Amino acid sequence: VQLQASGGGSVQAGGSLRLSCAASGLTLSRYSMGWFRQAPGMEREFVGAMRRSGSGSGQYYKDSVKGRFAISRDSAKNTVYLQMNSLKFEDTAVYFCAVAERHLAGLMTRVADYSYWGQGTQVTVSS
Repeated sequence: VQLQASGGGSVQAGGSLRLSCAASGLTLSRYSMGWFRQAPGMEREFVGAMRRSGSGSGQYYKDSVKGRFAISRDSAKNTVYLQMNSLKFEDTAVYFCAVAERHLAGLMTRVADYSYWGQGTQVTVSS
């Protein structure tokens, strides 16, 4: 299984970026997947997640990104996206996509809930 994250870059506050996570070795729609981020000197933190197809209400997010970030999936491309709008300086971090091999009934917000990880892509927001 490989997850390839891309789309990071530098943007001014208020701008937008779209991150991509392309998967090989598994079919993304069959698994719940998440986005995390890690700022320098900080622990990796949950950003948002999308449940596997057929698991009801699809997405949930960290409070500070609700209404600004959105996860979507293109099954034909086996790729998941994180659309980030109205970016803030505090969104600066390395962003990781991850896939959960096990499906849990509750919210999957912990690093330990996920089995496979992409390599990370840097997002830098200047104020």
